[in-house]
Amino acid sequence: MTCQLMLVLDITIVNVALPRIRESLGFSATDLAWVINAYTLAYGGLLLLGGRAGDLMGRRATLLGGIALFTIASLLGGLSTAPWMLVAARVGQGVGAACASPNALALIAANFPPGPARTRAMGAWAAVAGVGGSIGLIAGGMLTTWLSWRWVMFINVPFGLVILLLAPRYLRTPPRREGRFDAAGALSSVVGLASGVYGFLRASSDGWADGRTLGAFLLAVVALAAFLVVESRAAQPVVPLRLVAEAARARTYLLMLLLTGSMLSMFFFGTQVLQEVLGLSALRAGLAFLPLSLGILVSASRASRLLPRTGPKPLMLVGAALSTGGMLWLAQVSVTSSYISVVLGPLLLFGAGLGLLFVPLSVSLVAGVPAEHSGAAASMMVTTQQVGGSLGLAVLVTVFGGAARHARGDAPGGLAPGELARYVLAHGVAEAFTVGAIGVAVIFLTVLLTRPIPVGDTPRPSVPDPATEAGTEVTGTAGAGALDGGRI
Repeated sequence: MTCQLMLVLDITIVNVALPRIRESLGFSATDLAWVINAYTLAYGGLLLLGGRAGDLMGRRATLLGGIALFTIASLLGGLSTAPWMLVAARVGQGVGAACASPNALALIAANFPPGPARTRAMGAWAAVAGVGGSIGLIAGGMLTTWLSWRWVMFINVPFGLVILLLAPRYLRTPPRREGRFDAAGALSSVVGLASGVYGFLRASSDGWADGRTLGAFLLAVVALAAFLVVESRAAQPVVPLRLVAEAARARTYLLMLLLTGSMLSMFFFGTQVLQEVLGLSALRAGLAFLPLSLGILVSASRASRLLPRTGPKPLMLVGAALSTGGMLWLAQVSVTSSYISVVLGPLLLFGAGLGLLFVPLSVSLVAGVPAEHSGAAASMMVTTQQVGGSLGLAVLVTVFGGAARHARGDAPGGLAPGELARYVLAHGVAEAFTVGAIGVAVIFLTVLLTRPIPVGDTPRPSVPDPATEAGTEVTGTAGAGALDGGRI
């Protein structure tokens, strides 16, 4: 859990420090975005490869190697004296996180047998994933205000050292599995995912019609199409396609994509509301997210206990309803809003909904997956979260931009420049939250009208694939699950 907290913190902790980083290292306004983008691209592009590396090289070894790289890169990032040094360190952090994150999740499955113990462990993992973003904002504000921006990098070093010292002692890992490395699948997955994430990043800043945005998406489509062809023929693929062949599991991945897109957009636009509309400092804005963290922790804990008795569907319905209500309430923000009237309640509601959604979604996506494919399943889930965040932010930034332009044209006359900026921002954010609420409402309707993946099942042994049973190791079981009514 310490590993997951450290990796999730890093997604948001740097955001608060960006103005100080720009002043200290001399970044240009356009190049500053690469402090975030370098990490996002390396992390998102290599996640599938990191999960497969754990299957072949050993999950604990891959996890510890990733944490070691992440820790060293964090130290070097804090010592940076030039922009290129910090960007290179952020790439190193992303590579390390891509090796560590899916294998941390896979090791939970390996160290906890199916049943209540695994559900509680997955619940804790989901709670950390949900609450880490808001903790990152708080920690980033404190470290930047009281110490230096360099401490948003240095803070990872003690966490990393603790993990490296304790993990070998307490983590049990399954034996290494012999197998061949699917180089073509690995290359096409890295190119496809990195290009797709880059396209979403470009769309957020330069629009969907930008030439480089379109070029990135075209490359992503070609590479991912090649990936699917390669994986369908590979004896030992990076991702067994049977993991997503079952309708219920594919649907659950899409629900996770929608949820993470809404969650990261909440952090992005919520921070702007708190700082630009309500006038809070970076530190106070971070502290203002504490109700969200509280809601996630309480609801995730309850969901972990209730899931074995209720199954995933009731929890996800309540969670989606709460989260939708929270985002719709936030969409009422205006220049006359206060924290108590339009922020506190929605954060509590959205946080409670997140906990009730993340736990059953996370448990469902690894339920029934054979042990030899747990690394691939974990990397697929984390990749879905990463791509969902990038996609959701790109879409809602586009919505925000259109609404802001419209609001500028309809603004009352006589507003001072600062008042006009707040008016435009509030209207744009309100529209973005409305569309985000629609995305979460889609989760509610999908859960209401369909059957979720059963949880609590013992993983089945692999079932031979007719295409590969002639002398090769079997690579998946989801196809069998699809044939017998939805269980893997």
